[in-house]
Amino acid sequence: MVLPIVRKDDWDEVKAFTKAVSEKLVAAEPQKYTSKLPKASRKGKIFIDYLRNGRGATSICAYSTRARANAPVSVPLFWEELETDVRGNTYTLRTLSERLEKLPADPWADFFKVRQSITAAMKKAVGMK
Repeated sequence: MVLPIVRKDDWDEVKAFTKAVSEKLVAAEPQKYTSKLPKASRKGKIFIDYLRNGRGATSICAYSTRARANAPVSVPLFWEELETDVRGNTYTLRTLSERLEKLPADPWADFFKVRQSITAAMKKAVGMK
């Protein structure tokens, strides 16, 4: 999940916030989510990787292939698509063109128009001061 924010908070503040959000999700539904890095603890769960928010951290870009069998592709999704069973290998080099042809619009069309910040209320909601 990629959420654009206005550059207001520093790296450590953003990472602390995303960690608090991930911990809140895990506490609410531990059978569904995990924020633990070891793959053994992630099996059958959605991995909430707040560590990508650290300065110098890297992540795979949209429309990049993964070094895995069948060449799965990192694909931007609409929020509504998260209601279906989308997995890391749902879209591949072979199936990507079919997906793109069926899309009504680019899921990230307004990405750079979004102007949102991490507010004090948001921090409070996840237990931060």
